[in-house]
Amino acid sequence: MLKLRLSRGGTKKRPVYKVVVADSRFARDGRFIEKVGFFNPLLPKEKKERIGLEAERIKYWLGQGAQPTTRVARILGENELMPMPANGNNPQKAIPKKDRKKEGSEEAPKADAAPAAEAKKEEAPKAEAKKEEAPKAEAKKEEKK
Repeated sequence: MLKLRLSRGGTKKRPVYKVVVADSRFARDGRFIEKVGFFNPLLPKEKKERIGLEAERIKYWLGQGAQPTTRVARILGENELMPMPANGNNPQKAIPKKDRKKEGSEEAPKADAAPAAEAKKEEAPKAEAKKEEAPKAEAKKEEKK
């Protein structure tokens, strides 16, 4: 399967990425079919030198069935070469995991407690009504005998 993905270059703690078309079985920084752009995450987002893409070649490879990775899809979406991916927004990610569990367990009973109590109130009269009907039905059977 063909992938549009990032291949890491640069030095230690100074990454520079190439946007490449490669077979998914090839190593990340290994063999690739074609280089179609670059990405320098160290530059500010406002600088146009941060990302360089060959739009025509990328469109060609997307037409051939190449699938972009999530990071490359986001880069392509920002440059309007394909629609922005829908996923990727997780507001819970900033909250530590142990705090997420505490908040989730506290909020869930509060939200579910009111509907559950109402449901029990509605079920209780129905259950009592069924109990009352049962003796009446038995009484009618006894009268027939």
